[in-house]
Amino acid sequence: MSKNLVIVESPAKAKTIKKFLGNNYEVIASNGHVRDLPKSQLGIDIENDFEPKYITIRGKGDLLAKIRKEVKKADKVYLATDPDREGEAISWHLSKTLKLETNNSRITFNEITKNAVKSSIKQARDIDMNLVDSQQTRRILDRMVGYSISPLLWDKVKRGLSAGRVQSVALRIICDREEEINAFVPEEYWNLEGVFDVKEDKNPLVAKFAGYGSEKLTIHSEAELNEILKNLENAEFKITEIKRGERQKKSPLPFITSTLQQEAAKNLNFSTSKTMRLAQQLYEGVDVEKHGTVGLITYLRTDSVRISKEADTAARGFIAENYGADFVADKENDRENGKKIQDAHEAIRPTYVEFTPVIVKNSLSRDQFRLYQLIWKRFIASRMQPAKYETISVKIDGNGYRFTTSGSKLIFEGYMSVYTTEEEEKQNNAMLKNLTEDAKLTLTALNPSQHFTQPGPLHGGYPGKNFRGTWNRKTQYVRSYHNNDSGPQIRGKGK
Repeated sequence: MSKNLVIVESPAKAKTIKKFLGNNYEVIASNGHVRDLPKSQLGIDIENDFEPKYITIRGKGDLLAKIRKEVKKADKVYLATDPDREGEAISWHLSKTLKLETNNSRITFNEITKNAVKSSIKQARDIDMNLVDSQQTRRILDRMVGYSISPLLWDKVKRGLSAGRVQSVALRIICDREEEINAFVPEEYWNLEGVFDVKEDKNPLVAKFAGYGSEKLTIHSEAELNEILKNLENAEFKITEIKRGERQKKSPLPFITSTLQQEAAKNLNFSTSKTMRLAQQLYEGVDVEKHGTVGLITYLRTDSVRISKEADTAARGFIAENYGADFVADKENDRENGKKIQDAHEAIRPTYVEFTPVIVKNSLSRDQFRLYQLIWKRFIASRMQPAKYETISVKIDGNGYRFTTSGSKLIFEGYMSVYTTEEEEKQNNAMLKNLTEDAKLTLTALNPSQHFTQPGPLHGGYPGKNFRGTWNRKTQYVRSYHNNDSGPQIRGKGK
């Protein structure tokens, strides 16, 4: 009987795949790269078309000798390293080091499940040299930039520091932003809130100053504010317009690598390295009670939101059965990937939707469970109907000046029955006012507050110089006075 050898990257993945393939297959791990550029020299022949010089990584000699023995016993060798550029390069290095025939030897799978692994063997292909060349180009750039700039860091900052193609560009961006922040000139502006008693409602109505008539107006100084306050003395206020409607909040897209890292940091307080380490464990396989070793999620390095038809169908069926047909999305909530997105892999999703977080909880560590639950909920939510809100917007006029307010009330949870963010939970608390245009209003207070525009943050979402934010310095005084005997109390906050 023929013997086949499958070479993967990690021992954990080897263990999982071995259980799927049976006795006719031997599975062994390379533990990542086996060859790399030498550390003691540049390792690139710049004069000869940037030809790289590869050597066996120190400590990998015994492992390669072991793999060579297995190769000699095998009738067919399959290279099953990760399905990305780095994995393709590792397969190429293995083929060169082990002197393998590469015809129909490369297999890839986006999820480590029995069907996916067996199907990949039937669809074995040649090594994709375009992916290999792409990885080599990145590695060469790393080396050329790092070996050129790092000595400067050693001389000027501290020995042992490393500069690279990413860090160097990021440092330049940070310096440019720092210059913009230092050159930023804050601009003063004021907000004004009106608090109204509504005869037909026990709750006060809070509205924001919008302008004069239909014209929007920004209050730039305390003098402008005082002029408006003076004109509002003894003004009669009435509701001039009430608009009721409905809005939808679309369900989120399934995770890609970057969004998974962001949400895990925000919701679970995980570092990027911790998120990727846990995701790798979930991808390679976990022993699930009564089910054996199972790869719980698809490949974790992807920039595509695409979902396979089989997974989409399974998710919709699960939602209909467990939440009701009304919760199933009408059509796939996918966006078109941009031209720069390679779309090589699916989005990050659970391999089996029926493996709910409750079912696998006892088989996972606490952190593995929390990350899996986040991925599972996000994927299920992506196949569900939008959340629906009843909305109301109100315009209040007094002496020509206009105040506006709005509210919303959740009327259909949709995907939010599975997946919500902190911001959405806060929005759910907004009450819908039961107002009519003939409701009688009494102004009880005007609350001005002083603010200054701020520059954009040094890192993260950068809105630019026109970002308008609240000045964080605490107020130092509060002034108050009354309009005659029957007017509203007016409170103001200064710098």
